[in-house]
Parts: sequence; structure tokens; C-alpha cells
Amino acid sequence: MLVLGVDPGSRITGYGLVEKKGTDMALIHSGLIKSRGNTPFYNRIHKIFQSVVEIVEKFGPQEMAIEDLFYAKNIQSSLKLGHARGAALIAAVQCHIPIFEYTPLEIKKSVVGYGRAGKEQVRSMVQLILGIREELPLDASDALAAAICHLNWSKFGTAGR
Repeated sequence: MLVLGVDPGSRITGYGLVEKKGTDMALIHSGLIKSRGNTPFYNRIHKIFQSVVEIVEKFGPQEMAIEDLFYAKNIQSSLKLGHARGAALIAAVQCHIPIFEYTPLEIKKSVVGYGRAGKEQVRSMVQLILGIREELPLDASDALAAAICHLNWSKFGTAGR
């Protein structure tokens, strides 16, 4: 099964494709969808939507795992993150890809074994699980962690919806 993981952000959205065959997981592709800070917000959101559609069309994942919203003290940041998530979600819906949502706690616990793990710990475990030697950007490793989390949960039939 090929899963697209997405770590949404209004300036940087990480994505990663992980394929599972039997008990083995492999990195297929990962990257970042970036926009400059001076790019109008609506253009950044549109770019996320278009990019996710292009990724799905190019790689053909069967499912998408995305980080769910979490509590944030800054309401402005939360709203922008929600818009970025929405763009990725709508792209998946348009491409008829089933969507599975996981909290940051669930993702970290699934990948690291500890729900309060730092981004660097998550990256280290993602690289270990997928056999990646070069250092990944943090947003890409978070997206890959979402995909790994989904693949781990889906084997038990308890994947998040």
C-alpha cells in the first residue's frame, strides 16, 4: 500500500510517500511545498491544493494521512494552519483518496513510542525506519511520520478517520 503523508503549514507543507510491502516500509518520495512569506495567503493555499493534486496524480497513493489540528495559543496561526489543512484535504477529496487524520500525539507515539517527542527525535526514527541516511527537512520527516503512523494503525484496522 502506498500512503501520502502530509504535514500542513501555510508557508511550508511537508509531504512524503511511504510504501508498505509485507512488513517492510520504503520511502518513495518526499519534499516540501514552499511559499515565500510575502506571497499572498490565498496564493499559498492554492499552491498547496495544486501541489497535492499533482503529487497524487504522479504517484497514485491509495490513501492520505494528515496531521490533525492541535491546540495553539495563537488563534491567527491556528486559522492559517486550518486553511492549509483544508487545501490538502480538498485536493485528496477531488482525487478520490481516502483521508485519515491523526493527532501529533498519535503520530509521535506511533513512530517514536513517546507522544511528547521532539521534531528531531521524530526525524531520527523516520530515517531509521525507512533506512534513510541523509538528513530530511523536519516538515518532510513529519509528513513521513504521518504516513508511517497510518500504516502502523491500518494493520490493526483502527486507522483514524
